[in-house]
Parts: sequence; C-alpha cells; structure tokens
Amino acid sequence: MNPTYELHKLPGDALPAEFPRRVLLAVSGLTPQIVTETIYALAADEFAPFVPTEVHLITSAEGARRAELTLLSDDLGWFHKLCADYHLPGVRFDASHIHVMRDAHGQPMNDIRSPADNRAAADFITAQVRAITADSGCALHASIAGGRKTMGFYLGYALSLFGRPQDRLSHVLVSEPFESSYDFFYRDCASTSSARTGQACDGRQTQGHHGRYNRAVRT
Repeated sequence: MNPTYELHKLPGDALPAEFPRRVLLAVSGLTPQIVTETIYALAADEFAPFVPTEVHLITSAEGARRAELTLLSDDLGWFHKLCADYHLPGVRFDASHIHVMRDAHGQPMNDIRSPADNRAAADFITAQVRAITADSGCALHASIAGGRKTMGFYLGYALSLFGRPQDRLSHVLVSEPFESSYDFFYRDCASTSSARTGQACDGRQTQGHHGRYNRAVRT
C-alpha cells in the first residue's frame, strides 16, 4: 500500500513555475510534515509542477521547535532528505524562514485561544502575505493544509486581498493511514521501495481536482 496525494488548487492564468522567485508559504501547528508533503505534491503534479525557490512557515512557538527538529536538524532533517531524494536543488529553507506568530504584547504565541490571539494571528499572517506579494517577480503558493482552521482561513483571505494572477492556494490531503502518522513526511522513492510500507513505488499519484467552485472562480 502506497500513500496517495490529492492536491486541491485554485486556478489562475499566469504560470507560477516561470517566475524566478517562487515562494511556498505554509501555516502549521504541531504537524510540520505538511511542509514536505506539500513540496512533494507540488513538485509531482504532472499537469503544473511547481518547485519553490524558498519556503516560509508560519507557526506557533512549539510548532517552530518541532519544525526545526524534524525538518532541519542533522538528526532527522526530513526537508533535506526530500530535496536529496527528489533532486530539488536550491530550495531555501532554514530557521530564519520559520515565522513564529506574536500576540498583542509581542510575545511568541503558543496557540490561538482568545479573540485577541485571533486578531494578532490575522495581522501577522496578513503582513507576511503582503510582504511577499509586493515583489512583482515572485509567484506565491499558499498552503492552508496545516495549523488551526483559523490560520488557514486568514491565509486564504489575505491571499484574496493581495494575490496576483501568478499566485495560488492549495490544500493537500494524504491518504490513510499516512495522514494520521506522525512519522510520515513524504513518499520516499529514494530506493525501489516505500520507506513506510516496503512496497515498490509506482510513480507519481498527485491529482489536481477542478470542480464547480473553480469554474465559478474563472467566470
């Protein structure tokens, strides 16, 4: 049994992959694997592959600690493993690209619990989107797959305010039982078998879905 990915994207006219600067901006809570899952799904999209030149993550204080440990550390380093396994050179992502939300007093936020926390999170996420979209030579891909639902909402809403034709929004779903596994970070095809199941990898299974909502957006 191999994991399958569903990549749900809102369409646009410009081709994001043609821009010299390509940013993946994701929100995350305590599951940093959404970063590697999203990079894999975007790069493996057979219709419109997108490999970011840099990755930025918006998260909580504890989320940042987990992201650094699992994605960037020398011990685990799943982000570096992904880039090596799938030959994705030059994707910039380090601790300086992990942005911890701040509360109304400027302190690192551990969670979004109060109305004040929600306002602070909305302002923080909007500021990140506004800063990235100010660069006309950049294509932004926003992932709402992780974090609190309010974080995904704020990111999507900010993109609706500041997004350009080359910008995109997506949500990645990973099939069971991998979706609920804290040990799964992406489909490993570095060898002839899947690291999670021992079964042979049979190619890319990312699928893009275009429903009635997407047709309405186009009109």
